[in-house]
Amino acid sequence: MSGRSFLDTNVLVYAYDPTDPRKQEIAEDLVKQAMMGNAVISTQVLAEFATTVLNKVAVGRMPAELIAMLDILAPIRVVVPDGDMVRRAVEAHAAYAVHFYDGMIVAAAERAGCEKIWSEDFNPGQKYFGVTVANPFA
Repeated sequence: MSGRSFLDTNVLVYAYDPTDPRKQEIAEDLVKQAMMGNAVISTQVLAEFATTVLNKVAVGRMPAELIAMLDILAPIRVVVPDGDMVRRAVEAHAAYAVHFYDGMIVAAAERAGCEKIWSEDFNPGQKYFGVTVANPFA
């Protein structure tokens, strides 16, 4: 992974979801890279991860297990949104016709100076304000 990258929610989810071992291995590697300072996430990504784990991936698991997962992810730098990021998300929505919350991902990646967004939910190869999307699972 060259340059700083941004991890979308699906990367974190796959890192803890054993149903697809290939995707899990790829996601685990990206999360390890993030823990070494080579990638960032945002508050939104953490919230989406928690919601997904509680409601889809780990139904029946205790919240303490999710808390342990979040503790493991704690070394990853988190971009915290502010008014300027919300404004930039609206600009991304207008410029690229993305959903507002996808615009927040773009704004967070741009704020952190990332070159790449790792995600399977965006169009691979698409550039948003100079940040290129890549699907690590393709």
